[in-house]
Amino acid sequence: MQGNWALAKKRTRLEQRARIVQTIRSFFVARDFLEVETPHRVPGNAPEAHIDAVQSEGWFLHTSPELCMKRLLAAGYPRLFQLCRCWRAAERGTRHLPEFAMLEWYVTGCDYHILMEQCEHLLDSLRPEGLLTYQGQKIDLQTPWERLTVADAFDRYGSRSLQQALAEDRFDEIISFEIEPRLGSHKPTFLIEYPSELAALARRHPQRPHVAERFELYIAGLELANAFSELTDPVEQRQRFIDEETLRRNAGKPPYPSPEIFLRELETMPEAAGIALGLDRLVMLLTDSAAIDEVVAFTPELL
Repeated sequence: MQGNWALAKKRTRLEQRARIVQTIRSFFVARDFLEVETPHRVPGNAPEAHIDAVQSEGWFLHTSPELCMKRLLAAGYPRLFQLCRCWRAAERGTRHLPEFAMLEWYVTGCDYHILMEQCEHLLDSLRPEGLLTYQGQKIDLQTPWERLTVADAFDRYGSRSLQQALAEDRFDEIISFEIEPRLGSHKPTFLIEYPSELAALARRHPQRPHVAERFELYIAGLELANAFSELTDPVEQRQRFIDEETLRRNAGKPPYPSPEIFLRELETMPEAAGIALGLDRLVMLLTDSAAIDEVVAFTPELL
């Protein structure tokens, strides 16, 4: 009997993926990070206006392990990483799956600048030759990588300034269609200093409070990671959650419960920084795969 050819032809990619995951684990273990597992089904996620969770018998599948991992930081764990599945409703495309793999890591006593350096070191361990070719683009991985502020990116690539885009409520449109495709085209780009109103869990810059200590990493126009210095003020964090929940309700989305235990324990969380990196997209880049379907065994359509 002939096997399932759609699955059989993915073997090379799945073998490559397994080696990538093994290298990632070795990278963090060698640096004294503790690998943790947190629940996938939770009472509520961090309220974010543009991320919708999947319901599960009155609770939700987590959109990120972020809140649980920060509670571990608050309990005294200094360096954590996790490889896990996450779920986000209505996300499907050549770069999106409703169920996807995430790598997250958190470090106390550091800020987002340290996370940028750790990203550089991680990619160096995965591609030590310092060169990546993705869909015909040659990407130089030699460090340091480009650091570009959001304001400068709008001035360089956008049809209007950052302030104009915010005033016209066109930030997401312009960054998605005009700016993102041009980022990381020759060298990886850290897009830094997002407007503080677009960083619900990030700390404001101490000298420039109108921006947050947040970055996103782009390689070959592909958004790979989102990171920031953590906001540790529970009063400000509560207000940020209220603001996000207000945006959700104004958009006609269902209400989310407030993560009260997280907010209570945030009082004891030390200075820290954390990052979420899309594992499926990383495998896409490292295996020169055009679509996310090529690097996972099963897509929803195959079930």
